[in-house]
Order: sequence, then structure tokens, then C-alpha cells
Amino acid sequence: MATLKEIANEANVSLATVSRVLNDDPTLSVKEETKLRILEIAEKLEYKTSSSKKSVLSKKQQHHFLAVYNYKQEAEVNDPYYLSIRHGIEMQCNKLGIELTNCYNNKLPTENMKVTGVLVVGRNSAALLDKVTKYTDNICFVDFSDSSVPYDSVDIDLTRISKEIADYFIEQGYKRIGFIGGQDQPNTADIREKAFAEYGCLKGVVSPDDIYRGDFSSASGYKLAKDMLAKPSCPSALFIASDSIAIGVLRAIHEHGLTIPDDIALISINDIPTARFTFPSLSTVRIHSEMMGIQGTNLLLERARDGRTLPLQVYVPSKLKLRNTTK
Repeated sequence: MATLKEIANEANVSLATVSRVLNDDPTLSVKEETKLRILEIAEKLEYKTSSSKKSVLSKKQQHHFLAVYNYKQEAEVNDPYYLSIRHGIEMQCNKLGIELTNCYNNKLPTENMKVTGVLVVGRNSAALLDKVTKYTDNICFVDFSDSSVPYDSVDIDLTRISKEIADYFIEQGYKRIGFIGGQDQPNTADIREKAFAEYGCLKGVVSPDDIYRGDFSSASGYKLAKDMLAKPSCPSALFIASDSIAIGVLRAIHEHGLTIPDDIALISINDIPTARFTFPSLSTVRIHSEMMGIQGTNLLLERARDGRTLPLQVYVPSKLKLRNTTK
């Protein structure tokens, strides 16, 4: 029987390339003609893959993924961050020929639906996890991670980002920094809020009185900023949990007659397209949310293909984009 090395020699490519092509690795980027040449040589040499692995020379398994969004679909209108995650999932499923069913607000289809993978987007609960495991144990969290369960996850390091923003303001000389954010669950502090408040308190620049929490909409940001500005004094720098909230905060500050960034400086998170066109343009942390959806899909496919049992935790990188709401 032919070996991978023999195929690699005849195709004039690396052994790793042959292996990834024959195992249909979705992350591999090679020319289509190279793939075809490898497949033709493998067929000519009568190469047989291990029975434990899926062979691209045989009929492909038809995958059907379920994407469970832990919020109402209207959230995608209020915050394009969520829309971008869904777009990444749909784009990658379409690219890889995977059937996809979207479910919002934890409303799942019938349990007898044949599903080969489930993407759980956003913070989830034990009750939801119990429901989705009835479909399959091939599960990947997106925009959330939980090391206590044996499932893959694609997330962002909000704790690191929150500390990075606090450090930036401290380096700029700010002595009082506030926070305006939202919450996914009632009476539960968001990771951004918790990390920023704890770190800021240790640094002596954040007070519990300067923490404001609503939801993740622009309307909530507007209301919370109005409440803050109605007090005798307010922080001279603000960390805003998302760009959508920040848009409402900007309006409230303008109506109050204050100047940004001279009177109040702002940094938010996400870098949605609108962030560049606000007045002033938002300083924000760019999150590659579309890539989160893409990588979540890739992890599901790879785990189904290889039978991997070790859970992987992937953090998508971020970058602070300084614009005109900071000095």
C-alpha cells in the first residue's frame, strides 16, 4: 500500500500538506490544482486512509450544525457585534458545505433532528447545556468559555482588555475613571465590569459609585450617562463596555454641553463600522468577532473529523484603536 511519503514525493509537496489535504483540513490554504494533483496521485497509488479518519477520497459526511444564540434576534440590531459573529458562522458553513440551523433565545428545534455539531453563542446555563447535549457531544462555545466542561471554546480575553484600558488611562494621568456597561443576566456583573472594577480599585482610580450598569443598547448608554452627569461631579475618563452603548453616551455628553475628550475621555470595545463615523470618532478595542464564528465552525468540523477528545480554548486577538474620544 502506498504511503504518505510516496504521495508527497510524486506530488512534490510536503508530507504535512499531503496529510492535511487527505484529511480535508478546512484551515489549509493551497491551490486547488495542488489538491487535485495530490488526490489523483493518492487514487492512482491506491492509498487507503486509516479507518479512524475520514477520507476525502470517499463520500464526505454530510454535516448539520446547530447555532444556538443566547439572546433575541433583535440584539443583532442593537449591537452589530452579534451580527458579525453570526455572519462568520454562516460564511464558513457555506464555504465548507455545512447545513446550518440558527436558533435564537434558546428556542431549540425538535430533539430528533440529526445534528453533528452545536455552536452555543454567548453566555449559557446548565439548563441550556443539558438540552444541547441531547443532540451531540460535539459542542463549541463562542464568545464564552467554561473550563469545567469538556467542550471547545472561542472567546476574547475581556479581563486583559479591561486592565489594558485602565492602564492606558492611568498612564494618561487620569485619577478618576468610570464604567458604563451592560449585563447578560440579571444581578450579574459582566466580565468587563468585574475585571475593571477590581483592577481599578487596586490602582485607586475606580470607585463603586462610578460604575453604571444597564443593557448593551445605545438607549441604555444614553440613560446611564444622563444619570451620571446629573450628579455634582463625574469621572473625567470612561470605559464603555461596547461601541453601541458608547453611541448613547456620546449623545448624552454632547447634550450636557461637555467637550470630548477635553472634559471626558472615552474608550469602548468592539470597533463596529459606525465607530469611525461618530463625532468624535470612537477610541475602541477592535474585536475580530467574525473570526470567532469562523473558528468556532472550524473547531466543530475538526473535532468531528478527527475524533479529538481534548477540549481546546481559543482566544481571538484584540487591538486598541485610538481615535478622537481620547487625547
